[in-house]
Amino acid sequence: MADLHNLTARALGALIAGRQVSAREAAEAFLARIEVADPGIHAFLTVTREHALADAAAIDARLKAGERPGPLAGVPVALKDVLCTRGIRTTCGSRILERFVPPYDATVAARLAAVGTILLGKANCDEFAMGSSTENSAFGPTRNPWDPERVPGGSSGGSAAAVAAREAPIALGTDTGGSIRQPAALCGVVGLKPTYGRVSRWGLVAYASSLDQVGPLTRTVEDAALTLNAIAGRDPLDSTSADLPVPDYTQACRAEVRGLRLGVPSEFLGGEVDPTVAGMTRQAVDTLCEAGAEAEECSLPSVTHCLAAYYIIAPAEASSNLARYDGVRYGMRSREHAGHIGMAERTRDEGFGDEVKQRIMIGTYALSAGYYDAYYRRAQQVRTLIRRDFDRAFERYDLLVTPTSPTVAFRLAERADDPLAMKLADICTLPANMAGIPAISVPCGFLEGLPLGLQILGKAFDEPTLLRAAYTYEQATDWHRRRPPL
Repeated sequence: MADLHNLTARALGALIAGRQVSAREAAEAFLARIEVADPGIHAFLTVTREHALADAAAIDARLKAGERPGPLAGVPVALKDVLCTRGIRTTCGSRILERFVPPYDATVAARLAAVGTILLGKANCDEFAMGSSTENSAFGPTRNPWDPERVPGGSSGGSAAAVAAREAPIALGTDTGGSIRQPAALCGVVGLKPTYGRVSRWGLVAYASSLDQVGPLTRTVEDAALTLNAIAGRDPLDSTSADLPVPDYTQACRAEVRGLRLGVPSEFLGGEVDPTVAGMTRQAVDTLCEAGAEAEECSLPSVTHCLAAYYIIAPAEASSNLARYDGVRYGMRSREHAGHIGMAERTRDEGFGDEVKQRIMIGTYALSAGYYDAYYRRAQQVRTLIRRDFDRAFERYDLLVTPTSPTVAFRLAERADDPLAMKLADICTLPANMAGIPAISVPCGFLEGLPLGLQILGKAFDEPTLLRAAYTYEQATDWHRRRPPL
């Protein structure tokens, strides 16, 4: 059957379950698409062709035996290359882990396999998920399917580009400061960051442990809900995962927002946000109001300090998490022989890229004696104020609505010499991570031929309301149906 790669996960899964298409045919269709499209995009670091075909054969055998393995059985997926996969290398986009092959699966990888998905491969990302453009990968940048001269966003740029380019119907990314939602917006797909604790982080190579979260990138809101069904829930291997019931998130995918109260924070519609992007966001809010929601402008005054606080807290946690890469326990070891300490220094110097080194130095400085109170403690106090702002807002509103990214995708290397401009790319997405709340990005228009994203933020563990509003907006527009010119 032609053009299987253009189907959504829901549609493809239905064909496979009905045995109108075999899982092998689906896997071969996406592998063929990767061969055609990926040389110009570089969404994948590793393609697991033999693994995919073997898993597809197993699903076909189960279906032939009369089993009904579920709506995602036989559906291909890609995983960001910071998620451990047993027997398949996991590089984190870094030379220091270039040959690292984990002996176990991340919980999310195991859960996707348990519902019958087919792993196509590992998606490119900024090194250790540190970046906003996927230009920091040690293995070369990923390009935006809408314009290969532009970035796909980051750090889950490979996952977003793979979904946009129809190389995979589902990809998992991770989101520490916007790394699912920002690339989703820049590539014109759906990206969902669940509540902190909703999805297990076990087997995710840590960047900043109090901020990291795993979530799906898909072409539709319903596919995001299907994927969240598969990966959400308590995991005894992750003490931060919440012991709460997991609802059927697809039940939230209905076009009904009548009576929902929406807050539109004024801090997200000025400053660094392109006026056209702000205007498109207001139009999207109008669309939701036409469907029955009620909206008014509000304020989250502390989020103006979010960028500064984030770039103390996240590097501080990174400096601790990445201390383990010393040439002894994990990854590469320098060939230079300079004693144990010298070997560790040379290994880290040769193995880490510039962005990672910069964040380790910032974090180590912020945690050092004499500076802890002035920087780290102060940043945590700001984080508390941001959380309180959201708590107050959600006493009045069901959801908050903002742009996802302040601009459209910028050109490759355009911000390479301007780290502040690069970090401002996440200015709309960082607050959700600092507060630990769920947020979703859905396509909401185009500017200069490039996609824009609408961000919807919800109360902790209220993903159903988030998905309901996102689905309503999606059904009222056709932005998600547009395809990049590949």
